[in-house]
Amino acid sequence: MRYLTLSGSPAPDSANSRFLAALAALTEHTVQPAPNPADLPVFQPARDRAPWPASVLSFRAAVADASAVIISTPAYLHNMPAVLKNALEWLTSSGEFHEKPTLVFTLTPHAPRGERARQSLLWSLEALNARVVAETGLYRADLTYAEDGTLLPGPTHELLTEALKLLHP
Repeated sequence: MRYLTLSGSPAPDSANSRFLAALAALTEHTVQPAPNPADLPVFQPARDRAPWPASVLSFRAAVADASAVIISTPAYLHNMPAVLKNALEWLTSSGEFHEKPTLVFTLTPHAPRGERARQSLLWSLEALNARVVAETGLYRADLTYAEDGTLLPGPTHELLTEALKLLHP
């Protein structure tokens, strides 16, 4: 099985990108990051036809080839970042998310931030017919990292380990 991680933040060193990278150590399955959603052009329905930009083809192939997708996003203005919404819009007509097992996380600095962003993301995934197996909000204080970037044991570590198991029941 191969899991694809998709960060709502285009910065490779963001809290969400760091969190998704740390998840790889919690599973025996292959985990690879999606192409950076910031590399995708702005979605326009009229442009959603051949020839598609190479970045769109690469993104669609990565989602299609994944056994499951794990998404983590910050909240921007109480919503998911535009770069994530744009990436999902590029999958509207092509169907790569159809019945794809998906884990959804929001990772924000503190409560109650992230709740509206997660709901917005869930609505978009519902429109794409993704099979969301679990979703939750996390806060930076919930995560403790070792120097090598792995997550240290604790309640959140256990929750995440169990959530990953839901991707392949």
